[in-house]
Amino acid sequence: MQRRGEQNFLEKLEKHISPILPSTIRTAFFKLPPEKLEKVEEIRLRRSKPLMVVEGRTDYMVTPDGSTTEDPKSAYIVTDNDAEKTFQLISQSSIYAWEDEIKNGYITLKGGHRVGIVGKVVMEAERIKTIKHVSGFNIRIARQILGAADETIPFVINEKGEFLNTMIISPPKAGKTTLLRDLIRQLSSGSSKLGSKGFKIGVVDERSEIACCYEGVPQNDVGIRTDVLDGCPKARGIMMLLRSMSPEIIATDEIGRPEDVEALEEAINAGVKLLTTAHGTDLEDLKRRPTIRKLIENQFFDRYLILGFSNGIGTLEKVVEGKDFRIIYDRNEKGEVK
Repeated sequence: MQRRGEQNFLEKLEKHISPILPSTIRTAFFKLPPEKLEKVEEIRLRRSKPLMVVEGRTDYMVTPDGSTTEDPKSAYIVTDNDAEKTFQLISQSSIYAWEDEIKNGYITLKGGHRVGIVGKVVMEAERIKTIKHVSGFNIRIARQILGAADETIPFVINEKGEFLNTMIISPPKAGKTTLLRDLIRQLSSGSSKLGSKGFKIGVVDERSEIACCYEGVPQNDVGIRTDVLDGCPKARGIMMLLRSMSPEIIATDEIGRPEDVEALEEAINAGVKLLTTAHGTDLEDLKRRPTIRKLIENQFFDRYLILGFSNGIGTLEKVVEGKDFRIIYDRNEKGEVK
């Protein structure tokens, strides 16, 4: 018997993903067992290559009759016609209308799902103009996990109900954007856990992965007091929010460029709190990157949330105090809290 959450997810697949798949691929994909469909994170289409599905940290090939296989010879092979038809469907046969997104390598669909695109990059005046002769697609299924931040909320709010400048650190695929998104939602809408009615939050969603906006409207729940700049470079977006939206917290994903750090410094100096993420395994890993090391050494952050895989994707491994780098929460390899 299907759980309601699974049923809702399968309904979303039918509503948002089915219309962008060519009929032959649609037939093969939706013949997968419901328990498989419910776990799908990515659908990979590559010209003249097997149709593949990504589930967690593994992937598998799909046969024409909807079975899974490890043998490329029995898998459904994506044709040139499949690739061309997919591009027509996701762009609604109007490439020019989606030109700004295409030149960034993706198109965001209604529902927050995102299609990554690869092919021949066309340059103009040293800038990417578009992508043509598209050869591959990565259809990333949007998943919002409400409550993902429940465990971490007590670490980012002090006894006065004030938000503490926070950086989420994790290796790829460890759930940092999922955690960031739910922190934004809870901090914005408020809850009894916060002891606060909520904060005004400005989100700079450079890669359209946090709010997953479609035509400017967030497809994910990012809270009732949240304003989103979608597809905007972080440094510019931070300054725009500071000048126009009077945020109490500015949230971004994956800082790293020098201009990002400079903009974060401006926000701090303006009295705005920060919530952001960075790729890495721990603080020592980040200190090897000069731009982020400056933020760490100058104690810009009050809390570091370090994620990993010891108890599954998105495990909160450690919480580090930002002023003296004292570990205030630690989970050993057995998943026990010290």
